[in-house]
Amino acid sequence: MQRFMIGLLFTLFLASWASSVLSSIDNDKANLSSEKQMIGELVDGLHDSARRADLTGYLGAFTQSGVFMGTDDWERWTRPKTLDAYVKERFKEGVGWTYKSVERHINMTQSQDFAWFDEIIVSEKWGRFRGTGVVVKEQDNWKITHYSMSVLVANEAFFDIAEINKKAFKSRDKTDSKN
Repeated sequence: MQRFMIGLLFTLFLASWASSVLSSIDNDKANLSSEKQMIGELVDGLHDSARRADLTGYLGAFTQSGVFMGTDDWERWTRPKTLDAYVKERFKEGVGWTYKSVERHINMTQSQDFAWFDEIIVSEKWGRFRGTGVVVKEQDNWKITHYSMSVLVANEAFFDIAEINKKAFKSRDKTDSKN
């Protein structure tokens, strides 16, 4: 009987411990899911602010030293100087740009204060792009510290696009060397 009681107590202890560990894992997963949801909302908000030409909302999605990398080789917009000026100029007539995220993946450090994402965004006017970014947590709010946008090219069209691109850069390089 004593062996039975010891076995029963040991089993209850293990069950209680396992339940506690599993509960902790579930809480971590729920918290991770919540953080990823907030990051998704931040990036969706960035795109929505651009669509509405909302200067405060758009720039507010970035850290004070945030960077936006455009699709051209010279497009490296930094806050507060060049990005703020560019966006202010683009939005002054109340017209922004529209990109909709159709796929997004978010990864995060274990400490959940630093994350990175990639997404496919689509513009009716311009087609498909890939956005990649780094976000940091500042005082319980996620902010974009780096966003980079790249044109997506279907593999079947790559050769033609590469030729057009090489000619454009070669022409630009010749023009630049004359100045």
